[in-house]
Amino acid sequence: MKNPLVRIVLALCAAVLGALTAVAAPADARPALPEDYNFFAGIPYELSHPGGSLPGSNDFSCTPTAEHPRPVILVHGTGGAKTTNWGAYVPMLKNRGYCVFALTYGALPGLPWPMTAVGGMDRIDVSARQLARFVERVTKATGAQTVDLIGHSQGTYMPTYYLKYLGGADTVTNYVSLAPLWHGTGDLTPVADEFGRLLGDVPMPVCVGCGGMLPGSSMNKKIWRGGSPYVKGVHYTNIATRYDELVLPYTSGLVPGRRGESVENIVVQNTCAQDYSDHLAIAGSRRAAYLALNALQPDDPVTVPCEFVPPFTG
Repeated sequence: MKNPLVRIVLALCAAVLGALTAVAAPADARPALPEDYNFFAGIPYELSHPGGSLPGSNDFSCTPTAEHPRPVILVHGTGGAKTTNWGAYVPMLKNRGYCVFALTYGALPGLPWPMTAVGGMDRIDVSARQLARFVERVTKATGAQTVDLIGHSQGTYMPTYYLKYLGGADTVTNYVSLAPLWHGTGDLTPVADEFGRLLGDVPMPVCVGCGGMLPGSSMNKKIWRGGSPYVKGVHYTNIATRYDELVLPYTSGLVPGRRGESVENIVVQNTCAQDYSDHLAIAGSRRAAYLALNALQPDDPVTVPCEFVPPFTG
């Protein structure tokens, strides 16, 4: 470009465009949080910020928008925490405009870190009361009438106690479950049922309440009060994997809804044979995460990828 007049005009246009862009950009604009779809993505933050919350989560000054009027509360699985279980989900949801919250429930009291980051160890009713208090804190801070839950493993099961026994039925709109275990964690056989009946209420070493997730246990019977694990008025989305090695059979988490119950059951392999998610990986998989996202925003769905998902990590 040899014409000096053309160069001057272009330079002036660029300067004006830059100035307009600077004026248009909000002063508090922040870069998007990096999204890392890996089950272990949250562990480095817990190691470097013991007891902290992942960036983008637990901002109690967050105001829900008209587009996303309900806060999303993430409920980890056995042995997980508000950081270690949700490295993939917090940035995904925050980047899309949700108010995101996560708690660590069921950590055995009186123990130092890192045991404070090993949740889901206490009795299920104790954990459910902790969830109830956390939901109340979130709704008071945000002004929201109801919340959406996304749970993994025990976090798909324990909140039912909150809904059925602690008044949570009127406070939850969407209940999304990754690797759900409505019938418990063992085979659906008479032997397993009897095993759960005998041992379900016996405190187990380290995991005091794990027996409550056995089929046949008194807790499982409470989860099924009324003949169903579901509560009318709440929309349930169950996202399961055929390769689940802890929920056996995996179909125990795919209980159909009865009349008046709103339930959608999804198996991640049904439309993607490349998905080898197991019990852990399903909480780190982009594919499962987008399915969960669409359960929260059915009127504005994202395209769910079909891509290779390795076991363990997702």
